[in-house]
Amino acid sequence: MIQPSPVDENRQTLKALIVHAERDEANAFLDALTAQSSYREVFLSLLEPVLKEIGEMWVEEELSLAQGYVAGKIAEDLLEKMVHSGESPKGRPNSKGPVVIGNIEDDYHELGKKMVGTFLRTAGWKVYDLGSDVTAEEFVAKAVEVGARIIGVSAMMYSTADHIKRVREEIEARGLQGKVLLAVGGAVFKLQPELVHEVGGDGTIDAAMNAPEFFERLWAKARVG
Repeated sequence: MIQPSPVDENRQTLKALIVHAERDEANAFLDALTAQSSYREVFLSLLEPVLKEIGEMWVEEELSLAQGYVAGKIAEDLLEKMVHSGESPKGRPNSKGPVVIGNIEDDYHELGKKMVGTFLRTAGWKVYDLGSDVTAEEFVAKAVEVGARIIGVSAMMYSTADHIKRVREEIEARGLQGKVLLAVGGAVFKLQPELVHEVGGDGTIDAAMNAPEFFERLWAKARVG
């Protein structure tokens, strides 16, 4: 019989704390682990995989809104500590361009999007988070208002990811093709990578921590004027 590794045990412990909405206990558990390694290591090997499982539970309706909220706060707590520890790449506050992010119309799974926003802010981006259930018109109008070259749209399921096509259509209808690029993300794009092109996206990432580098590439690619 295969014995569980310490990593597997730690993941199960953290998952149980999140499911039981024990935010303080989860933070204390993560603090103890980071003291033995690093925030980055704990995030990559422990928190991120557990959050993926939590997201799958949400899709299967095995998780309540309160539990999802606690999961998000625990993630934010660890990311904030990572920022203050100096482990996360830093830029001056708002030293980079404005970007617009949000969950597409009819999508309310904000955890992944919030994590992306946290990493972008840490790297110096001015982030305009429009929240959830955002229409194509709202996304593009905000991008025009603040001068953003990138719109980041998140969707958890195929049924909502399909709505992202409307953002692409709105970008083209306003003559912003090539000037405003469309970053897409969410669990469904990991399961079906071909959806990135189907919905008109300019690319995606496999982990929230990669968002700053990905947005740098898109920003440089966007046409000015």
